[in-house]
Amino acid sequence: MRVLVLLGAPGAGKGTQAAILAQRLGLPHVATGDLFRAAVRAGTSLGREAQKYMALGELVPDAITVAMLLERLDRPDAREGVVLDGFPRNRAQAEALESALLTRGERVELALLIDVPAEELVGRLSGRYVCRLGGHPYHIIENPPAIPGICDTDGSPLEQRDDDRPETVRARLTVQLAPLQGVIEFYRSRGVLRTVDGRQPIALVSRGLIEALEPVTPHL
Repeated sequence: MRVLVLLGAPGAGKGTQAAILAQRLGLPHVATGDLFRAAVRAGTSLGREAQKYMALGELVPDAITVAMLLERLDRPDAREGVVLDGFPRNRAQAEALESALLTRGERVELALLIDVPAEELVGRLSGRYVCRLGGHPYHIIENPPAIPGICDTDGSPLEQRDDDRPETVRARLTVQLAPLQGVIEFYRSRGVLRTVDGRQPIALVSRGLIEALEPVTPHL
C-alpha cells in the first residue's frame, strides 16, 4: 500500500494538488475534514466521539483521527494506497500516524511539500473579497471583478471579511506554520520529504509533484 502525504500551509494549494495527484495515481484523495463529516453523518462510533469535540469547537484527539484514517485504509478502494490531505498537522500527529502504520507493516512512502513563502501566502489569502448584497466571492488576482470593487452579478460593493485582512492572515499563519515545520522536519529526518516550489502556476506545481514521485513510481 502506498501512503503519500501532501503538506503545505493554508493558501499553498494543497487541496487542489491532492485531488490532481490522486486522480493521476488512481488513489483516493483522503482529507481528514471529509472523514470527520462522513463519520458524523454515518453515526459511527468514531464519528460520535469526534462530534463531541467538534460540537465544542475543540480539536479531535489524534487517536480518534488516526483510527478513522486506518478505517479508511481498510476500504476496498484504498487497497493500493491513498493521498493524505490535512493530516498530520504537527509532529505528534506525524509520529502517531507512523506508529499506527508500522503496526500494519506500512509507512509513509513520501511526504510532498508545496512550499510557498509566508508573505506570498498572505497575499493569496488576503486577496479574497465578497459582495455586500449576495456574498459572491472574488479574488483580486485569481478572480477579479470586471470593475474594481464592484460585483459583476448584482453591482453591490465588494467588502473584505475581517478574517481575510492582511494583518489577521499574517497572525493566523504565524500560529499555523510552526507546527507544520515540525512535520516537515519529521519527514526530512526520515529521508522521505520532497519539496516543490508552490509559487508556480498550478500545472507546473502538479508537474513538480509528479517528477518527485517518478523515482518510486516507474512509468508514471
